[in-house]
Amino acid sequence: MLKVGLTGGIGSGKSEVSALLAGHGAVVIDADRIAREVVEPGTPGLAAVAAEFGEGVLLPSGALDRAKVGSIVFADPERLKALNAIVHPLVGERTRELMDAAPPDAVVVYDVPLLAENGLASMYDEVVVVEAPEETRLRRLASRRGMTEEDARARMANQATSEERRAIATRVIDNSGTLDDLKAQVDALWKALTARG
Repeated sequence: MLKVGLTGGIGSGKSEVSALLAGHGAVVIDADRIAREVVEPGTPGLAAVAAEFGEGVLLPSGALDRAKVGSIVFADPERLKALNAIVHPLVGERTRELMDAAPPDAVVVYDVPLLAENGLASMYDEVVVVEAPEETRLRRLASRRGMTEEDARARMANQATSEERRAIATRVIDNSGTLDDLKAQVDALWKALTARG
C-alpha cells in the first residue's frame, strides 16, 4: 500500500486533484467528508460540539450549522483548538478504519487540508501539495462557495503558508492554469505513484 498525503490551501483545487486521482483508481479518504460525518445528527461528535459551543450552533433540523461554527472558530484560535480537540480524534479513528479496509496494493490518497498544520507528513510515503496563487484562490472561494473575501482571508490565515506546505512536499501540483493543465499533471503524478509500487 502506498500512502499519499494530499494537501493544499483552501481554494487551491485539492478536491479536483483528489477526484482525478480517484478516477485513476486511487482509494481516496477525504478528511473533510469524514469531519462532516462525525458531527452528523445523532452522533457523539455533534453532541460534544453542541455542549462546547451551545445549542445556537445547531440548525432547526438538528444538524450542525457549519457556517456559524466556521465564523466562530476562524475568528478565534482558542475556539478553533476546542473544535479540533473534539473532531480530530474522531476523524483519526474513522481514517484508520478506512485505511485498514483498503487493498494491500492500493494507492491510498488521504485528502487533508491541515496536513502541514498538524505535523502529519511523516505518516505518508508521499506528500502532494496543490498550489494556486492567492488571488486565484480568493476568486474561486467567492464564485464557488459564496464566501466573502474577509471570510476567505480569515480561513487562509489559519492555514499553513505556501512555503510551509512546500517544505513537506515530495511533489507539487501547480493549479494556476486550465483544467487540461491540471489533468496532465495528475496523469503524470499517477504514473509516478504507480511506478513506486
